[in-house]
Amino acid sequence: MVALSVKKNLLILVLVGILAGFVPGYVKGQSVADIVTQDFFNGIINQADASCAGKNFYTRAGFLNALNSYNQFGNLGSADDSKREIAAFFAHVTHETGHFCYIEEINGASQDYCDETNTQYPCNPNKKYFGRGPLQLTWNYNYGAAGTSIGIDLLNSPETVATDVTVSFKTALWFWMTNVRPVVSQGFGATIRAINGGNSGAVQARVQYYTQYCNQLGVAPGDNLTC
Repeated sequence: MVALSVKKNLLILVLVGILAGFVPGYVKGQSVADIVTQDFFNGIINQADASCAGKNFYTRAGFLNALNSYNQFGNLGSADDSKREIAAFFAHVTHETGHFCYIEEINGASQDYCDETNTQYPCNPNKKYFGRGPLQLTWNYNYGAAGTSIGIDLLNSPETVATDVTVSFKTALWFWMTNVRPVVSQGFGATIRAINGGNSGAVQARVQYYTQYCNQLGVAPGDNLTC
């Protein structure tokens, strides 16, 4: 009877901890969808001009649908860490797409993003692998690996990233979880290096968006903001 009583009390403590946000992996009882509200999403996309192609493409629903395939996103060891990751992701997305204005890289079709030395994901000579989607997925090896992860042959249909909003967000989340998540704990500056190689011309704009979103989510931005 004593053992059962102890187990019951432990269960109650765990449940209370989850609701209060004290158990790792829970954002104080909130899901990512609770944090990335329609108002939060609109606060970004509404800053894009009405003529932007992305205004009629990017949607919160598309993001949430993609999130079903990457449910570890925004799910870190503490509520604050989780919110910082969400703020960081949308800061980079805001910069890469101009507040969800661009679906495709400007003049991207004129660029050669085929790494012919990559034999695992060989280029289709009739396709182009320029930047597309929320994080502007680029290069044949990224399209190939992202496609493998989400179950779509993006090497032979890279344009899908610019025509299917859920696929588009899935590629962004794939890139994030593969290349950026491992360094998130090192500060926002590390995420800049992971995405942009530390391009000094883009650092301050990204930091500005990140701190803005952290403020909106009620979390301190942390240290090491620049690279």
